[in-house]
Amino acid sequence: MSAQELRTKFLEFFKRRGHKVIPSASLVPSEEVELAGTKRVLFTTAGMHPLVPFLLGQKHPVGKRLVNVQKSLRTDDIDQVGDAWHNTFFEMLGNWSLGDYWKKEVIGWSYEFLTRELKLDPKRIYVTTFGGDPEIPGVGADTESMEIWKSLGIPENKIYKLGKKDNWWGPVGETGPCGPDTEMFYDTGASDHGKDCRPGETCGKYAEIWNDVFMGYNKTTDGKYEPLKQRNIDTGMGIERTLAILQGKSSVYETDVFKPLMEIVGGDKGKEERIFVDHLRAAVMLISDGVEPSNKDRGYVLRRLIRRAIAKKGLEDPITAQASQSFVETLALIYKEVYPEIGKKKKEIAQILNKEIFGFKETLKVGLKEFDKAGPALSGKTAFDLYQNYGFPIELTLELATERGWSVDRDGFGKEFKRHQEISKASIEKKFAGGLADTSEITIRGHTATHLLHQALRDVLGNSVYQTGSNITPERIRFDFSHPEKLTLEQIKKVEKIVNQKIKENLSVRKEIMDVDAAKKIGAIGLFGEKYGEKVVVYLIGGYSKEFCGGPHVQHTGEVGKFKINKEEALGSGQRRIRAVLETVL
Repeated sequence: MSAQELRTKFLEFFKRRGHKVIPSASLVPSEEVELAGTKRVLFTTAGMHPLVPFLLGQKHPVGKRLVNVQKSLRTDDIDQVGDAWHNTFFEMLGNWSLGDYWKKEVIGWSYEFLTRELKLDPKRIYVTTFGGDPEIPGVGADTESMEIWKSLGIPENKIYKLGKKDNWWGPVGETGPCGPDTEMFYDTGASDHGKDCRPGETCGKYAEIWNDVFMGYNKTTDGKYEPLKQRNIDTGMGIERTLAILQGKSSVYETDVFKPLMEIVGGDKGKEERIFVDHLRAAVMLISDGVEPSNKDRGYVLRRLIRRAIAKKGLEDPITAQASQSFVETLALIYKEVYPEIGKKKKEIAQILNKEIFGFKETLKVGLKEFDKAGPALSGKTAFDLYQNYGFPIELTLELATERGWSVDRDGFGKEFKRHQEISKASIEKKFAGGLADTSEITIRGHTATHLLHQALRDVLGNSVYQTGSNITPERIRFDFSHPEKLTLEQIKKVEKIVNQKIKENLSVRKEIMDVDAAKKIGAIGLFGEKYGEKVVVYLIGGYSKEFCGGPHVQHTGEVGKFKINKEEALGSGQRRIRAVLETVL
């Protein structure tokens, strides 16, 4: 079974059970997800991530039963990438119930899909359930799931009752929706494992292929777990892992989504080739969703992935523009049916990739001079400085040190790196802290103001202007948009005047759910180049602004307050940024 056949089979299975297919969201979370009251993350990490507002109770435009294929990216287990099962970028098949069906239905469907649709051997299926945990007070073992599995024919000795670490999902932050889950594993037949090996361990014998989350609780600020008014089902099946099982492969790198890429680097020779291909695949996916290498946030992660890939492949291994072009073109062919945007942007993607690769090689030349000055005993701080200032992954520093017979304080590097992560995490949380998650009046006002700003920019500069991002805090509004040149002072003043005029007119703000075609027909603006489902939410501000958006907003523009632009600046190639504030209510 090919990857596309698996995607189609999964979607069709759940369509027959009343689910509506929704498109994959971007790897860059939308503003509505970032502001939905959960932990802020740089990337879409799972199928449920774009659905956070709806899991929290907001009504989804297409209904209570959803299914899709979602692009996802995680770096929290990057050290395991290169083994048989882990990737940074991956695809997640998922189905959701937003306050509709519950455990019996979803577990039954999961088992039916695995055994009847995919024809996996029931005797090789193992499951884990939540067995209770003292860290989850007031919530006992999930005996209901265990009994459902037994009724489906899974013997009790193949059902493992585990604690919070293995079988409890969430919340993403300190508070919020969470609940027990049940995970499905397939016995790969691998013999190199311990005698006490069980599902959930990483020896390779048991491959996790599906996870059903029963989001039935809300963790409060005082640490209590209270039943949710809207119970949700959130499932996830990794395409790459499932393909490896279905195709009888010993690793994901032998499947049809990886094999053509592995051939570009001479085949699956070992961990270095796997990491190289994995990281460049993730990089291409990020670039196709609008991320560019930089020293901040998402761009910083992208830059590190590319540099880590090059370091793993080896300094002497030539990476040419032709090779990069071939890699992008191959990826475009692999995903042409599901992510056609890669093919449409392949020239631009290859150019960005090549520029970063060759730029890094130049940085390495400078870094090597610093490395030579540092020996023969490199402290943890020196190793980290090489990483931070010259992009040397620790593996590269160790490799170079070994060649020279030098030593590296690896533990010291780990401590410096951990400290850096904590600072970065705090910076990210500060960056997002002012979103609408705090439900403050001023942030909701700011969000509404960006709609007026967006349309005013289009009025002044033309309809080629599109929003590319935004971030709103109680202190300021930051709005990113597409435009090739610097705005004149006259244009800035004109935009500001239009926004304030629309605020003064006290236009009504209303929400409507409609078909995509109907939304486009009335001239609604769709942001970020995203794909949309059958139904969309459109916010209409009087007869002036019409945008696809999840909200929330004020009821009338008169509540926004006086709008003032403080700065307009370049953000990147063809991108501009406006910084603005809201003053006292008019």
